[in-house]
Amino acid sequence: MRAALLVAMLALPMVGQAGSALAVDMGCYSCHGAYPRGEAPGFGQLAGKYAGLKGDASAEQKRVDKWRQGEWLEHIDAHERVSPETARALFHWLVEGAK
Repeated sequence: MRAALLVAMLALPMVGQAGSALAVDMGCYSCHGAYPRGEAPGFGQLAGKYAGLKGDASAEQKRVDKWRQGEWLEHIDAHERVSPETARALFHWLVEGAK
């Protein structure tokens, strides 16, 4: 039991790094980074907005599904290219604080 807890605790920082690395790979920092482009919200703003969903995987998935069907993807090439799996991973990273 202790070994499993230790492994889980050690893996937590890697989850955040994976989200950040994914955001880098997807080019998200170009618009949502330290100096947001145009009207794009920064990661801190997005993380604050969705912090209330932390720990509710079902609510996270519903939000991602709703977004993928809505206008937020339209007319932004980078958003249109995001797969459902990548959208889920990036959104989870935001909910967890985008760190």
